[in-house]
Amino acid sequence: MKPGTRIFSTIILFLFIFLGGIESIAAANLTMVDAINKAGRQRMLSQRIVKAYALVGQKVMLSAASQLQGAIKLFDKQLAELKEFAATDEEKKTIAEVASLWKKYKAMATTKPTRENAEKLAAMSDEVLKKAHKFVLLLQDRSGTNAGKLVNISGRQRMLSQRIGKFYVLRSWGLDNPEYGIGMQKAVVEFTDALRVLQNAPENTSEINDALAKVEKDWNTFKISKQLKGNNYIPSLVVRSLDKILDQMNYITALYAGITK
Repeated sequence: MKPGTRIFSTIILFLFIFLGGIESIAAANLTMVDAINKAGRQRMLSQRIVKAYALVGQKVMLSAASQLQGAIKLFDKQLAELKEFAATDEEKKTIAEVASLWKKYKAMATTKPTRENAEKLAAMSDEVLKKAHKFVLLLQDRSGTNAGKLVNISGRQRMLSQRIGKFYVLRSWGLDNPEYGIGMQKAVVEFTDALRVLQNAPENTSEINDALAKVEKDWNTFKISKQLKGNNYIPSLVVRSLDKILDQMNYITALYAGITK
């Protein structure tokens, strides 16, 4: 091997080991609530990817493509961290199942958006969501604290905001699967019920209560609008409204995570 080639190979090996070490350190530094937060975010991303994919296919939002790419990249990153964090046999088994489903899901999410592929992706997203949710519950059980439960509930609200958007955007693309309408209305009810649970949590700080009040205001405005009714779809407006609620719930989830540190 030539000297220059040997030096180059050594550098590549060093970078590989160094970057791998950084990922391991990042995973090792995760607290339980951090892990629950990130695992919960995986649920949200499973729904957000379909929503963004269908928006790209409809060509209604310029930011949809970057949103799709960002969601895929973040899911990959967090999956690696959560694999390292898994401790019990059941946790390791479940995160391995998430990884297996994710491999196929990611491959489909990077195909050219078509209505047919969107329907396949939507079905796959529910499988990923189911396993990702199971992993969150396993972490919550290991935490043994009510704070971990609140991080889970708050984090699930992020998922529900994107799940509602997923179903809406699929329907706006002309996919009239009746399960999409049923799923969307169920998600609306679940979001409303969980919001009440969070508002009544005794652990709430004044900052959390103020943030939840803002979510309730935006959520009620969204619910009473005609955005979810009829066949006059306005996906860009609906998505922006739901993404605003997503950002708010992401902030609140971080606040719940913070009160346990």
